[in-house]
Amino acid sequence: MTHTLDEKVYEGVLEQIKAYIEDKKLEPGDKLPSERMFSELLQVGRSSIREALRALELLGLIETRRGEGTFMRAYRPYHMVGLLSKFLLTNTRTREELLTAKKMLEKEIVLLSIGHLSEEQMDKIKILLPTECNPEAHQHLFTYLFEQSCHPLLLSMWQFICGFTHTVHDITYSTKWYTWLYEALADQSKEKVYSLFTIDETSC
Repeated sequence: MTHTLDEKVYEGVLEQIKAYIEDKKLEPGDKLPSERMFSELLQVGRSSIREALRALELLGLIETRRGEGTFMRAYRPYHMVGLLSKFLLTNTRTREELLTAKKMLEKEIVLLSIGHLSEEQMDKIKILLPTECNPEAHQHLFTYLFEQSCHPLLLSMWQFICGFTHTVHDITYSTKWYTWLYEALADQSKEKVYSLFTIDETSC
């Protein structure tokens, strides 16, 4: 799928969820349909629904309660979501800045992890290392690093940025890059981390 089609799908999902909220006249505290129900209702993949709901949550429009579902929060102008997504997806400079911000956050979480990972956590990281160019595997690996760091704000910022950059461009790294990442963590070497994020190893 081309970037243009991805953008249209993403914008369309946001618009349809916004329309659903307005049509149903949902108020703070009202429950939204599940990802599966939204996927069936809007006839789009659950990953697109998940990204749209994540963006709405990070904008403070909805909240997820573990074991209960997703609920409306205090009203805010929903058109801001459409404006924001359109700006982020159509402005070339903003696209580049988002990708840069994503890499900066990933570098920061690796640096924060230096010296704070147990043997068990390192074993888990080794299992999560992508064995091929796979953006989803990259997401799983870094989600784990963010979760283990106990920095929920950084995790939220990274997830928010990923939600938009995924519709524009998935950065992929060679398997060698992930091997170096693991070695940097194992050696507790910040110098290796800095080198890791400055070399051009984005091709498979």
